[in-house]
Amino acid sequence: MNMTAKIIDGKAVAKHIRENIAKEVEKLRHEGIHPGLAVVLVGSNPASMIYVRNKGEACKAAGIYSEEHRLPEDTTEAELLKLIDKLNNDNRIHGILVQLPLPERINKENVLKAISPEKDVDGFHEINMGRLMTGHDGLVPCTPLGIIKLLEHYHIPVEGKNAVIVGRSNIVGKPVALMLLQRNATVTICHTRTKNMSELCRQADILIAAVGRSHMISGDMIKDGAVVVDVGINRQDSGKLVGDVDFEAASEKASWITPVPGGVGPMTIAMLLYNTVKAAKHIARQPMAHK
Repeated sequence: MNMTAKIIDGKAVAKHIRENIAKEVEKLRHEGIHPGLAVVLVGSNPASMIYVRNKGEACKAAGIYSEEHRLPEDTTEAELLKLIDKLNNDNRIHGILVQLPLPERINKENVLKAISPEKDVDGFHEINMGRLMTGHDGLVPCTPLGIIKLLEHYHIPVEGKNAVIVGRSNIVGKPVALMLLQRNATVTICHTRTKNMSELCRQADILIAAVGRSHMISGDMIKDGAVVVDVGINRQDSGKLVGDVDFEAASEKASWITPVPGGVGPMTIAMLLYNTVKAAKHIARQPMAHK
C-alpha cells in the first residue's frame, strides 16, 4: 500500500502556540504578572550560542522578560551554583535554564538539582521528573511536551495505540513514554540493547525516534499508516540536516510524519515559553510562599 504521509508541520504549530502565549502574557501583565526567563551559558559552544540567541528572540517576541548570563569557559561549579542561587531568589525570574552541554569539570547533576523545581522550565529536576512519573502536575521537558502538543494539534489519537519509542534518554525517551502512558497508549521503549528492534518498530501505531543517528529507522521498519515523529537532528558531511528516520522511505508508508528540520525542533522553544508562563502563574498565585 503506497501512501504519501501528511506532514506534521512543527513550524506552523509552534507559531500558533507562540501567538497564543503572547496574548496570555499580555493578559498576565494586566494582573501584574510579568513572566521572566534567565538563560545561563557557560563557555562559547557555537551551537549553544545559537540556541541561546533564539531563546532570547522568542522571549522578546512573546513579551516575556529575558536575561542572558554568559559565563567564561573557566567558570567554576561553585560560581555557577552561586548564580543559580541568586536567580532562584530573584522575583523577576520565573524560569531558569542552564544551556547544556556544560564543560566537563562541572557536575551537570549538581547544577540541575540546584535550580528551584518551581523555576525548572527544562523539566529536568528530579522532583519534576518524579511528578511526571507519579502523574502529578509539574514542569515537564520541552521536547516531549512539544511532541504531545503536535499530536493533539492534529487530533492524532493516542489512547489504546501502540507507541514505540527508540531512545531512552531522560531528555526525550523516558519523559515522552510517561506522557503517552498518561494518555493511555501502550508504550514500548527500544534502545541500543534491544534485540528485535525492527520487529517492535513495525508494531508501532506511533513511532518516535530519538537516538541521534541519521537514518537509523528505515522504511521497512514502519507499519503502513503509522504516525512517525522524528526527534533526531543529525548533520551529514554535506552539511544537510537529517533526522533519525529515512524520511523519503517512511513517507511512503506513514499516515503522518514530522520533517527534519521543521518538525519537533520549533516546538521545543515554544514549549520553553509555555513552561515559563506556567511557572510564572504558579509562583505568582501562591504569594505566601514567596517573600
